[in-house]
Amino acid sequence: MKVGFIGVGAMGSAMASNLLKAGHEVTVWNRSPEATQPLASLGAKVARTPDRAVLGDAVFSVLSNDQAVRDVFITDGLLDAMDKGIVHVNHATISVALAKELAEEHARRELDYVAAPVFGRPDVAAAGKLQILAAGRAHVIDRVRPLLEAMGSRIWPLGDEPPRANVVKIAGNFMLGAAIESMAEASALARAHGVSAADFLEVMTSTLFATPAYQGYARLIAEQRYKPAGFALPLGYKDIGLALSAADATRVPLPLASLLHDTLLEALSAGDEDVDWSVMAQVAARRAHLDERKL
Repeated sequence: MKVGFIGVGAMGSAMASNLLKAGHEVTVWNRSPEATQPLASLGAKVARTPDRAVLGDAVFSVLSNDQAVRDVFITDGLLDAMDKGIVHVNHATISVALAKELAEEHARRELDYVAAPVFGRPDVAAAGKLQILAAGRAHVIDRVRPLLEAMGSRIWPLGDEPPRANVVKIAGNFMLGAAIESMAEASALARAHGVSAADFLEVMTSTLFATPAYQGYARLIAEQRYKPAGFALPLGYKDIGLALSAADATRVPLPLASLLHDTLLEALSAGDEDVDWSVMAQVAARRAHLDERKL
């Protein structure tokens, strides 16, 4: 199939590379052109302007936040440049409000649209093992299913309304943040009583919490390995903000999300943004003054 790809940062590049490996014709565009070079070396065409990447069977977009999505597709008019027969598959983690607006804007232009945020870090994306949420009309999802299958190990259909996939993604990231915060605080408690974070978390992730999410983040916390960031701190802060905004819109109390928001903000205030959001463990240790104690 002839595929366009908008946004080739760490996630987008890994995903687009799997489309190339599956034999699809891929044209990529990125605001920073240098990011397209690794894909060009794999056989991708590089578009100088985004409108040249929306002329095939499908276009995938992996942009960082609401503003980037709005700027490219609405403000800069990319939706108006899209072929009527193309399917836009949006992988961005965006607000529910923008998700609804995008669905309406596509419908108004009679463009096919699928919201398909993913669970998985860049290494998972590179391995083609993403968990892909997909919401949109069933026959439209079926048209791009072979492309999605080239990038993920499972596709989770969530109904005809695209915002459904976005709210599941936001809620899922909220749960991940809660898991990290609980490990951060519990590790600080264990350390204060002379048990290393590594020993404590090995027990927990081998018994009560023997799941990939806990195990992956536990390793980062135990090793204090927050660079390179698999999921950068500002993105985590942004996603918890999205959860709170979605909750406000429907009057759903999320007291734990408010706690996470403050913890992430405290981490950001330390001044180092190029770290993984599991750096919340440092916040918990700092609150307990662990580095000042003789344990």
